[in-house]
Amino acid sequence: MSFTSIVSKVFRPRQKALEKHFGEGLALQDAVLKYLTERGRQTEYGRRFGFGSIRNYEDFARLVPQTDYEDLKADIDRMRRGERDVLWPGQVKWFAKSSGTTNDKSKFIPVTREGLKNLHYKGGTDVVALYLQHHPESRMFNGKGLILGGSHQPNYNERNSLVGDLSAILIENINPLANLVRVPKKSTALLADFEEKRDRIAHECLRQDVTNLSGVPSWMMSVLVRVLELSGKQSIDEVWPNLEVFFHGGIAFTPYRHQYEQLIRSPRMKYMETYNASEGFFGIQNDLSDPAMMLMLDYGVFYEFQEIGSQKGDIVPLAGVETGKNYAMLISTSCGLWRYMIGDTVMFTSLNPYKFVITGRTKYFINAFGEELIMDNAEKGLAYACEQTGAEILEYTAAPVFMDEQAKCRHQWLIEFAQKPENIEHFGQLLDQKLQELNSDYEAKRSRDITLQHLEIIEARSGLFNDWLKQHGKLGGQHKIPRLSNTRKHIEELLGMNFS
Repeated sequence: MSFTSIVSKVFRPRQKALEKHFGEGLALQDAVLKYLTERGRQTEYGRRFGFGSIRNYEDFARLVPQTDYEDLKADIDRMRRGERDVLWPGQVKWFAKSSGTTNDKSKFIPVTREGLKNLHYKGGTDVVALYLQHHPESRMFNGKGLILGGSHQPNYNERNSLVGDLSAILIENINPLANLVRVPKKSTALLADFEEKRDRIAHECLRQDVTNLSGVPSWMMSVLVRVLELSGKQSIDEVWPNLEVFFHGGIAFTPYRHQYEQLIRSPRMKYMETYNASEGFFGIQNDLSDPAMMLMLDYGVFYEFQEIGSQKGDIVPLAGVETGKNYAMLISTSCGLWRYMIGDTVMFTSLNPYKFVITGRTKYFINAFGEELIMDNAEKGLAYACEQTGAEILEYTAAPVFMDEQAKCRHQWLIEFAQKPENIEHFGQLLDQKLQELNSDYEAKRSRDITLQHLEIIEARSGLFNDWLKQHGKLGGQHKIPRLSNTRKHIEELLGMNFS
């Protein structure tokens, strides 16, 4: 009997409990709302908005305002300075520095003790529970997991208060027993300099028996490439023959899948998506044959949804969602976020269980000419163009050109290729064609080139996007490239660096 089969028994009670997501999802959410509002009554925020009068969802929606980070920023800042019972009972020690913004300012998301336990670690546990349930032959605990993390630093010089990447907070607070089955060592995992960290991780893990990977696809790929450089091998499974699964999240995996399949050639290799953010842990791909993720309903997160294009106040709980519609997601959590617009957009593919795909960001889209281009369109369009041409993409961003010297308007795509297509113009034609198939608004605006002309593709030099992230202090961790933007701020900065 393998060590993994012994450890698997620990997960069986939770595997049984997860069955309630089939058929009992709304009851799970009712219980979460009751828990959150009862705890919220003990806070200044709860007294401010009459949590004591909340008896049901209708009361909650009527009394508690919809929020975003700017609405809660002043209260969070007080919490960072040590004040108690502001948005959640007690004093909060940890704050996750979020990169999920479209400007250079950072968000600092409270991470409470309850949030660590009921959102983040519970999510991590369930990823393994679901994986083992569907893959009883797994031997992942016979070796070690390579887990990428960020870094942290003092918070306002307050005693026992720190800010940092969520991944660093999780590594700092993880059960010491978990360190027996993970690499690299803690001091390496928490290094701030990603380039130094990448090299150290590769050296430390080179001769370990790594069976599973966890992290953001772009940064994990950078580490794996360095491992291959050091090992002199042609594929990662020559270095780690027992590698079987990559638990990934943070950014869309589609642009990276083919590159991973080239790096890791083992037919046994599996890829499992998670939806974990600084604000919480929300979804897990429970069936690897289905790209949709199951919405996790008993984590101390209460969900609400606003259909894209609807009126501002037109918000529904989980009971009101429908499949095939694009929703912005609001969350209330045991970290003290209340009816908080997280900034992601989702579409449900199933209501029993509740399963969804991430379609983009409320701030990451292009709608300069009424085309409503979202990230889901972009990812699928690029995947099609790559499939047809044999191209591979490392990074990209796109923005509108509002009017050039010939009074022409178009979308401009800046793409760093891992494998360049033979004909970039043909690649662009395929991308444009697929976007028109996927998005009727884009198709209408492209009609006869009247409103929107054919898109333009500019090839980015090798390393451009990493250089841009480094310049902004965002290299490594959970930081992301802004894929789509309604303004030219990011793309102009990148273009200015492209040939420097």
